[in-house]
Amino acid sequence: MDIRAMIQQSLDYIEENLRTKITAAELAEMAHISLFHYYRLFQQATGLPVMQYILRSRLLHGVYAINKGSSKIDAALTYGFDTYAGFYKAFCREFGSTPSEFLKSCRARRPYRIDLTKEEHMTVTHKKAAQILKNWNLDSETITDIYYDGTGNKNDSACYVGEEFVLKYTANLGKLKNHIEVSKAIEGIGLLSASPVATVDGREYIQDGELYFYVTQRLSGTQMASNSFGAGDARFVGEIIGQLHLALSKIKDCVSEADLLATVRDWALPNAKQAIGLTDAFCKEYLDTFASLYPMLPRQIIHRDPNPGNIICNQDQWGFIDFDLAERNARIYDPCYAATAVLSERFGEDNDQWLAVYRNIICGYDSVAHLTDEERKAIPYVILANQFVCVAWFAGQDKYAELFETNKKMTLWLIDRFEELKSI
Repeated sequence: MDIRAMIQQSLDYIEENLRTKITAAELAEMAHISLFHYYRLFQQATGLPVMQYILRSRLLHGVYAINKGSSKIDAALTYGFDTYAGFYKAFCREFGSTPSEFLKSCRARRPYRIDLTKEEHMTVTHKKAAQILKNWNLDSETITDIYYDGTGNKNDSACYVGEEFVLKYTANLGKLKNHIEVSKAIEGIGLLSASPVATVDGREYIQDGELYFYVTQRLSGTQMASNSFGAGDARFVGEIIGQLHLALSKIKDCVSEADLLATVRDWALPNAKQAIGLTDAFCKEYLDTFASLYPMLPRQIIHRDPNPGNIICNQDQWGFIDFDLAERNARIYDPCYAATAVLSERFGEDNDQWLAVYRNIICGYDSVAHLTDEERKAIPYVILANQFVCVAWFAGQDKYAELFETNKKMTLWLIDRFEELKSI
């Protein structure tokens, strides 16, 4: 069972049915698990109990409707309240401000729709960030945007604060808690990690409207740029992902479970097949082999987004940032993801050189974490699994048309070289 996909299905259902009565029992039945188990998994993924999440969503959509011109009573009735007074009291309890105060401070935009598998893209102005930073006595520091070295794209969920800090924000409390727990654990065993900086009153994060904010130290060093390194750098990436996994294997479970096989079998591959024209024979052979190997793959907490840009290096230390997506999964997902991240940033330039990068990442990982025979056989299947997920997400979305085309070409290119991927 892919827990992340299951909870995402619930989140999508909630979003589409906010104007009707929704119960936790109904959602648990749709997920085909017990109510008790569902409560635990939902809160683990989102950071909130399911009924509180539904209440918050209704309140946020209600205040957004008021901001767009709906009458207060119509907004309250639309989102499940008998009176505006009931809506008002619930809003004050949940957000610590009246609806009018919220509108003044947050200018209520359309509520963010949580997607557990995608990077968040939010708009927080520098002025708003400065207001938030008063909680850390950092409001006088210069705020600057963050751009990814490899692509030049702007980071839409964080900004630099002066020379020493980073302000991060998310609509997903579960993701925030995930990052905090894993970062603290990593720091506790001696590795560089962006652990939270306490506010002036001792909190690890603060809530403002529907967003959650936290501050971390800006790690000294530089982010690796995958579009410029060679085979030797690739081996280093594999080795430090292996070292990270040795560290993560010592941490008690504090993240959600994921099932890559279920995600691919039930959703990603069927959608990718249709989007890029894969044959029935290939899909059957792929799934049959992957399904036979997957139960034997070692599982543990993984980073899940170890692209080189999330690796910080300086003269004598290294570390990782952004543990927001950390989960318990097949451990070889991480080195495979790192390899495809490199390919995606340089695809079309010298693709055949990437095969050496890929082999060096895997060899570097093996020298530290020691691959099992089943993992060696499964690596090409995990490489393609990641691509099927990317293609399925980007397909049919105008906003991601360019990314879809790149990942489509990458996937077909990798399939053409599938036998080469097996020769590690």
